[in-house]
Amino acid sequence: MNNTQRISNKVICAVIATGLMSFCGVIVETAMNVSFPTLMKEFHVNTATVQWMTTLYLLVVAIMVPLSAILKRSFKTKQLFLTANLLFIAGVILDSFVPIFPLLLLGRLVQGLGTGIALPLMFNIILEQVPLARIGMMMGIGTLITAIAPAIGPTFGGVVATNLSWRYIFILLLPILIISLILGLLTIQQKNKLQPLKLDLISLIFIILMFAGFILGFSNMGNFNLLVAGAFLLGLIGIIGLLVRSNRIETPIIDLKIFKNVRFSGHAISFFLFQLISLGLSFIVPNYIQLVNGNTATIAGLVVLPGALLGAVFAPFSGRILDRFGAKLPILLGSSFVLISLILFSLLAMHLINWVISIVYIILMTGAGLSFGNIMTNGLKQLSAKKQSDGNAVLNTMQQFAGAVGTSIVAAIISQSQATSSASIATATALGSRHAFIFLLILSVIEIIILISVLTKARQTT
Repeated sequence: MNNTQRISNKVICAVIATGLMSFCGVIVETAMNVSFPTLMKEFHVNTATVQWMTTLYLLVVAIMVPLSAILKRSFKTKQLFLTANLLFIAGVILDSFVPIFPLLLLGRLVQGLGTGIALPLMFNIILEQVPLARIGMMMGIGTLITAIAPAIGPTFGGVVATNLSWRYIFILLLPILIISLILGLLTIQQKNKLQPLKLDLISLIFIILMFAGFILGFSNMGNFNLLVAGAFLLGLIGIIGLLVRSNRIETPIIDLKIFKNVRFSGHAISFFLFQLISLGLSFIVPNYIQLVNGNTATIAGLVVLPGALLGAVFAPFSGRILDRFGAKLPILLGSSFVLISLILFSLLAMHLINWVISIVYIILMTGAGLSFGNIMTNGLKQLSAKKQSDGNAVLNTMQQFAGAVGTSIVAAIISQSQATSSASIATATALGSRHAFIFLLILSVIEIIILISVLTKARQTT
């Protein structure tokens, strides 16, 4: 191999160190969802209250990630890594011992601050320090690290909460975070020159309004009322205000002009739809296994585990396919697998037994492994090196937002079916799941149409 194409051991270890932080951020989110019933009993809170464990965390992460481009230019990478890691460790320690629910939420807020800083770091390091010919493979490895977390999260959470205590979900992450901290401090290098930028507080306020409004709106859309409508209006004011403000100032928090690049914006929309579909399915399938098939949360986690692990393992191999053959093959092949799986889920929704779910989920996650990381990689390749940190911030923000939107929409569809159907809860859930599968199938068709369009356009670098 040409020396210019070699990836140094320090860079590989830096990617692993930042990836482990992202891994902890994702796994604690998916693992804690399984323990919500236990938390409700222990802290005497209802479903709406315990849901703030996820909503508050997503809100903080979604607000922090857009700041990553300006943080990257203003602070050294190692400083950002150290801050993110120590914040996350502080939040984990707090949540391991809290006696009351408000302090549990405070711990999740602190973890959200750490995760929001950490998420873009790994991909920024790859984009800056990995030779162009090897970026696909390394982006695949980066995606693999974070993709394993939702794969094992529900199973990990179910087993730990059942056999130890929900607190050990946090405690068992501490050794991983300490390894990440030591590895990062030893290997993270500074490559880009700092160009400190002033944070525009007006833009930050619009970002907070946007995500607070939309995340609260989508999280409560199952019980639509004036307050929910007001939340959506707040989000709309935030996004319009951010667009206007960003066009009027010289150094916006994120340069939204990158969306004028049609190929990048097409990849970004497809990336958002893909994440929405994936996280929507990660809500539907475990709930179907429990409410329709009558199994435990642990069984639900085990049914989806083979597919989830296979999808995660596929990620680095798909990156190598991109490096060697280009983006069109892995992206369109993977998206086609996802489409096939959604057709099967939609057709079989009323009679999905566990082994059928497992097989269809394997098809789904194989497709996700082939295409998801490559959509991000190829989307960022459409931008100039100077704009890639803005693109990275946009894609990571959209990824977090898609998680909140996807879960909320499919939950509302299923809840509506359960509330209006006179059938049993199992039948009503199966019917609602079929409607949700069809909704995601439509999004998958739209996503493939957009991808075919942008992958055949002439390259346009901004």
